[in-house]
Amino acid sequence: MNVFVRLSQFIQKTFALWLLLVSAVAFIYPQAFAWLTHYITWFLGVIMFGMGMTMTLADFQTLIEHPKGVVIGVLAQFIIMPTVAYVLTVVFGLPLDMAIGVLLVGCCPGGTASNVITFLAKGNVGLSIACTTVSTLLAPLLTPLMFYLFANQWIDIDASAMMLSVLEVVLLPIVLGLAARTLFKQQLSRSIQIMPLVSVTAIIIIVAAIIANSKAALISSGMFLLLLVVLHNGFGLLFGYLSAKFFGLPVPDRRAIAIEVGMQNSGLGVALAAVHFATMPVAAVPSALFSVWHNISGSILATWWQKRA
Repeated sequence: MNVFVRLSQFIQKTFALWLLLVSAVAFIYPQAFAWLTHYITWFLGVIMFGMGMTMTLADFQTLIEHPKGVVIGVLAQFIIMPTVAYVLTVVFGLPLDMAIGVLLVGCCPGGTASNVITFLAKGNVGLSIACTTVSTLLAPLLTPLMFYLFANQWIDIDASAMMLSVLEVVLLPIVLGLAARTLFKQQLSRSIQIMPLVSVTAIIIIVAAIIANSKAALISSGMFLLLLVVLHNGFGLLFGYLSAKFFGLPVPDRRAIAIEVGMQNSGLGVALAAVHFATMPVAAVPSALFSVWHNISGSILATWWQKRA
């Protein structure tokens, strides 16, 4: 088991590298990964189940003791990223399928990788975990709501169906993970240590499946989509930091909120695109590219902040 724990820690630290490597393989040999597209929601469920298994009451301690930072972080998450996404779609005059994809990833909650990046950046890890947990639990309500507010002018949206999807692939697996940890804590105590490895592997598979299934779209407009993702992520990091600074939070909290806002649960964006916009394959591409890029940008930022700590 210790070998798996060490492997899990190594994979987490080199996550961006593995994501790039597998994405390149999926692009060159799409037939090896394209079939996995049908199982994206299941892989996302595995990730959320793992998140539920690793949750403890300590994750909510920051919310109870220092609610200001959590409230600012969660509000910034669901205000900044959807707004930036919408502005990008308008400024660049994106076609409908691209606009849908950019907005989807913008309306998602914070990703679990943000907790690792915050640790490396010497930010407030407790605040990061609390923000991720709260934004994820609120996602069944806020993700469909924000997406509807920004996108209903372009396309008919069944917000209730999208809410049900988020409940199924996010909240239900988290609840099951919490229940499993509560009921079988002793039996699963060692397994919990390798859940990050399982989650990271699932994220890599999700991204590889979308890259493989979207090769044609990436060839025709991949660099443009990557530019949009870089801008979206960059503005999220910047405005997340500035919002925390505006409210007078200390530097470690600013770093945590910046990373929390800039790093999305892009796997959820991929799953929602696959379920609700299957006729628009390009809609899933921004989320897949975001998965790759935000881990690279987050790692670079964390390294820079480490040196300034």
